[in-house]
This record gives sequence, structure tokens and C-alpha cells, in this order.
Amino acid sequence: MATIYLSLSAKSDTNPQKEIRIRFKHGKIDQQAKANIFIPAEHWGCEAQQIIIPNYRLMNDEKKELKQYLANQREKLNSLTASIQTAFSETIDKNEIQAEWLKDCIDKYYQRGKHAPTEESESEQKRSFFDTLDEFLGKRKLSEVREKNFMVLKRALQRYELFVSVSENRDFKLELDNITSETIEDFESFLRNEYTLYDEYKDIYNKFPAIANTKRKTSKPQQRGMNTINALFNKLRAFFNWCLDNEKTTNRPFRNYESTPDLYGTPVYITIDERNKIYNTDLSQRPNLAVQRDIFVFQCLVGCRVSDLYKFTKQNIINGAIEYIPRKTKDGHPITVRVPLNSITKEILNKYAYFEGKTLLPYISEQKYNDAIKDIFRLSEVTRIVTVLNPTTREEEKRPINEIASSHLARRCFVGNLYKQVKDPNLVGSLSGHKEGSKAFARYREIDEEMKAELVKMLE
Repeated sequence: MATIYLSLSAKSDTNPQKEIRIRFKHGKIDQQAKANIFIPAEHWGCEAQQIIIPNYRLMNDEKKELKQYLANQREKLNSLTASIQTAFSETIDKNEIQAEWLKDCIDKYYQRGKHAPTEESESEQKRSFFDTLDEFLGKRKLSEVREKNFMVLKRALQRYELFVSVSENRDFKLELDNITSETIEDFESFLRNEYTLYDEYKDIYNKFPAIANTKRKTSKPQQRGMNTINALFNKLRAFFNWCLDNEKTTNRPFRNYESTPDLYGTPVYITIDERNKIYNTDLSQRPNLAVQRDIFVFQCLVGCRVSDLYKFTKQNIINGAIEYIPRKTKDGHPITVRVPLNSITKEILNKYAYFEGKTLLPYISEQKYNDAIKDIFRLSEVTRIVTVLNPTTREEEKRPINEIASSHLARRCFVGNLYKQVKDPNLVGSLSGHKEGSKAFARYREIDEEMKAELVKMLE
């Protein structure tokens, strides 16, 4: 997650004006530089990390001038930080960032200002849609996953803007004040049909790839279901709500937009017997696959998301339990999840006690892990037919369970089998990391086949 911290220079001198300093952090990147923006020290808010504009009850010319000056400096600061965020988001290979990167960003920002024509200076005061979006992202504490998801939204909006310009042969720009419910509906149609546009509009995808990938700049978008589109729109709504709260606009484009509700099928998960069958299958001829099988079974028994699993180290093992803070809750209302280890999880950990890597177990990439799980199911002959909901067509399908198996099925195995035993979502949630009252448990309340059979027998 890229974060910008702002502070006032602590340099001791007689000058009443103090310079604002910028600190930029992302992973191992930690750089500081001067912003070349000066304000009186008493008008700096340390907690808010922002210029404080006084709200005078009585105004004279001097106070009006100071208020205008502070407003201009705040606007410049916001514009500068947004420019830094934009430069970072457009840097494909973050590993190539040099030690003077932040200072260079600031220098380039001011150089653009010096040589820009008057029209550009005026438009700078009315900041662009994407500048404001970058400011929003810069001020939010987002997990790495949520930041990536917002960048998916940003690139989709950039492609949409360019698509309208090219396809309708007009200069089209997204602006906070001009986006209407019709624009939102048109953007929804674009997201729904984007997978069909790639061949005709490849230049758009060269400029704003559907998937950020340092090895492959151009990527063809996949067909999206309504749940995926709704997830993107939830993020767009959050942005507009922030704009309203911060007086960036008075526009409410979602007010008259009617969204299609999310639709989920009943969760498919493997039984305890099927899990044990997978664990006991002889994979000695495929030793690498056997390792991933053990990791999958371990995940089935601790119930974590794969993003948390891959962060586990030996330090997460505390007094006979795996203990962690789910990444999904870390930036909101963090909770500590503690799952006691049973005999199988202890057996798996002992099997890989030799492993000296930084992680708890020898993981591979998430995509390769998901591919391995499908092979593991097939070789273990766990291939029963299940009914699933196609997320794109929203129609039910009959599929072998091995074809839809993935890392998230391990989490469902944990939650589903526990819920089947105790029927207490809060108790299960304390082990799985679900929030109290989570709607996810509503999908686990389907009565299973054994219970149905017992009920029908009562009629005999």
C-alpha cells in the first residue's frame, strides 16, 4: 500500500513560514523530500496532516488575504500529492524506482506548472476526475489487496473514457460534476461487454491494460458477471461519498441508478470424508503435488483466506494455535483470530519442520496453487457433480467439483463443516475471521442432504 505522510519542517529559525515535507512509503520504498510549500506554523494540523484554514467570525482584508493564501497552498499541496500518486500508479515496475524518485516527481510537477499555458493553469484549479481519485486513494488507509482493486477500477474508467472518445469521435472527459446516472449505466454496459472490444480497440488496452502485469503490458479483459461489476461500483460509490463529504462536488450520480442485486449460489464445499480421502491419497509419484495437497488440507483445517495463509510464518504458531489478524479486517476493525491446531495440522507442520523459508510452509504462486488443487482433486477421485451458479450468466450449471476447486474451497470446507456441527455463526466466525452478523453465513444455512433424508423418513 502506497502512503503519503505530510509534516511541517522542524527546522529552527526565525522565519514564521515553515515548509511542508512529504514522506512516501510503499513496501521497502521510504523517501522524503521538501514540498516547496510554505505556511505559518500555527495553521498546520499535525493529526489531519493538512493545512488548517481558519473560519473567522469577523473578516478584514488581512484575514481574507490569509484565508485565500492558505486555500491556495492547500490546493497546491493536494494537487502535488495527487501527482505523486499518479506517477507511482503509472510506474509498472515498482522495483525500478530510484532513491531520488520522490524529489524528481516534485521537480517535474513544478516544471509542468512553469511551462503550462494559462488555460492549463486555470484547469489545474478545477482538478481532473483522476487527480481527485488519486487524492482519495492517497488519503485512504487501504490494504494492498484493496488498493489493487481500486486500481482495477481506475484503469477501467480510463479505458471507458478513451473508448467513448474513440468510438463516438469526440473529446470525452469524465468530470465529477457531469457524471450522471446515464453515465453510470453506460459504464456498466461497457464493463459488461468489454471482453468483446479488445480486438477492435487494442490501442486502448496497450495504454490501460485490463490486468497490470510487468511482463505483459496488453491483456484481454475477461467476461464479467454482475457481482464483479457491483463490487467495482461499490468502490466508485465510496469515492463519490468521499467527494461529497469533502465538498469536491455536490453531484450524486448513483441517486437514480438502479443496480442489479448480487446473486450467490449455495456454497459448495467438500465433506470431512472427502478431505481425508484427499489427505490419504498416495501422491508419491507427484512429490511437488503432494506438498501442495498438504498445504490445502492445512488450509481446510485453519479456515483462513489464501492471502492470510501466504503471510503465515512460524511466529504465527503461538501456544498450540495459529494466530493472525485477517488482512481483510486489518485496516478497519482488526480482530485477532486464534485457531487451535489439531492432530492433522500438527502432523503437517512436523512434516515440513525442515523447511527454512521465510513462510510457514513451501508455498507456490496463488495461480499455480489453484491449478494444483484441481489436479489433486482429480487424482484423489473427488469428482462428484455439484450444482453451481455461473457468475456471468447467473444460470445454474452441473460441474465436477474438481473443475471448480480452488483455495477458497478450503475455507468453505472449514466454515461449512463447522457450521453443520454447531449452527452458531458467531462461534464459527471467531475461528474463520468472519465479522459478527456476516451475511456470508446465510448461504451456509441450506439444510444438507442427510438432514433432508431424516425429515422425509418422519413421514413414513
